[in-house]
Amino acid sequence: MQEQTSRSLLLSGSILAALGVALGAFGAHGLKSMVSPEMLNTFETAARYQMYHSFGLLLAGLAARTSQPELAGKFRLVGWLFGIGVLLFCGSLYLLILLNAPWLGAVTPLGGVSFIAGWIVLVLTFSRRK
Repeated sequence: MQEQTSRSLLLSGSILAALGVALGAFGAHGLKSMVSPEMLNTFETAARYQMYHSFGLLLAGLAARTSQPELAGKFRLVGWLFGIGVLLFCGSLYLLILLNAPWLGAVTPLGGVSFIAGWIVLVLTFSRRK
């Protein structure tokens, strides 16, 4: 199970990173003339956060795969929190702009909380390590 979860995190991180590049390119080239500069900036923020946390997800998957079992579970939790954060934070921003659905902005902070929680789990994991 541990190996399968680590593999899922690595696959998810890789897929989200590839999508982050594609969406970033779409924002830079395809959306430029279609949305306001403010909306384009929001789209670029989503792509940037997606890339940061895709790399974080990859690192969490690698750490979970190579760590002792008690640490591996914490790294898996970090990966899932980052993945949920990408879906909620980045996904809501993308859809907010592409569908012109401002109500989706209410979902965005939940993704931010998930990102923050993932980083806090890392802080606690590393601060308690002997």
